[in-house]
Amino acid sequence: MRTTKQFVKSGLLAVLTAGTFIACQQSNKQGNSGEAAAAKDGGAVTNSSFIIAYVDIDTVEAHYDYFKEKKAELEKKQQAIDNELNANVRALQNEAADFQRRASSMTQSEGEATQRALYNKQQQLEGKAQNMRSQYAEQENKFNEDLQKRLNDFLTKFNADKRYAYILSYRTGASNVLYKDEKYNITNEVIKGLNEANAEASQKK
Repeated sequence: MRTTKQFVKSGLLAVLTAGTFIACQQSNKQGNSGEAAAAKDGGAVTNSSFIIAYVDIDTVEAHYDYFKEKKAELEKKQQAIDNELNANVRALQNEAADFQRRASSMTQSEGEATQRALYNKQQQLEGKAQNMRSQYAEQENKFNEDLQKRLNDFLTKFNADKRYAYILSYRTGASNVLYKDEKYNITNEVIKGLNEANAEASQKK
């Protein structure tokens, strides 16, 4: 299972990358006429309205209130799971150690019964751990789905005027974007809009 730390590092990037938002596309007619004009003039195909913007994921994670709140909640749940399972493991280890100390004074049947009981407890603990981790993974998936929807809904409104043909995600050291012009960095606008939408949603609850 992924740890919360791993999830937080990759979750938002995965959501934005997997859901790379295509804001608008030029119609085939416009594209064909533009190519024809370029071919006639002997120059490269250009389209001044085809603009690509990008969002810095590190900055979004640091300043998007909803993401920070959910990140803290998930980390708290992960810590609670770890604490509970670790306590269960220590208790079982103590029982096993106690059995070893008393084994010499037990009859064969008592020893075998104790061993079976310890084995059953171990199996139950492994099942409990698997169940708790599965529940946590489900919560992660729900958060990803919710975040995906929030981003899609916001970007649809944000780019309603079709300013950008594509909005890409960028993260330092982990991005396919080889060059970025700060002129097209819309991160602050996106964060501002996301936080405003989150605040409005909270007030309605």
